[in-house]
Amino acid sequence: MENALRTAAYVSKIAERQVALKATNATLLAGVGAFVVEIGSGHGHFLTAYAAAHPERTCLGLDIIAERVERANRKKNRARLSNLHFLHASAEDFLASLPENVRFADVFVLFPDPWPKRRHHKNRLMQADFLSQIAAKAGQGLRLYFRTDDIEYFAAAKAVVMEHADWQVLDAPWAFEYETVFQERAPSFQSLVAGLRE
Repeated sequence: MENALRTAAYVSKIAERQVALKATNATLLAGVGAFVVEIGSGHGHFLTAYAAAHPERTCLGLDIIAERVERANRKKNRARLSNLHFLHASAEDFLASLPENVRFADVFVLFPDPWPKRRHHKNRLMQADFLSQIAAKAGQGLRLYFRTDDIEYFAAAKAVVMEHADWQVLDAPWAFEYETVFQERAPSFQSLVAGLRE
């Protein structure tokens, strides 16, 4: 049975989070046309290396675990990268809090939680709604880079991309190679590059 007070408090907390995130995004992305985002950036290894190699691009990493974001920001600060930012946020809250005028240049989703149990598949990031939200904020030449060591999740993600009206799987090279902790531990992995349909 649903508790109305608890539900109202939860909805209010989400709204507060999104208001705060909207202010942060407006500050970090002021004057930025298109930016690179890594969703589930962990301790920031990949995006820190990417931002160092691409100083002309604004890069933003998200993670839902505060301790990971703190460690990622320490890496960013040690590397003195003014074009890189890490935020404690879910993809859902982040996408709902973006300024109207900003666009995605590239989106990286590396080794996300595969939510392997069937009843948890609804929690997977690579869903049609997520792809639609990214497409709505697409910059010129947007690419979505997805990598996983879970074969079943890879097949499901590829199917979602192929069935989506806005997206197609591309025969294109991976944008930037830097071995993440998960990639180092994985016996094998699969990669997908997607772009908007023309």
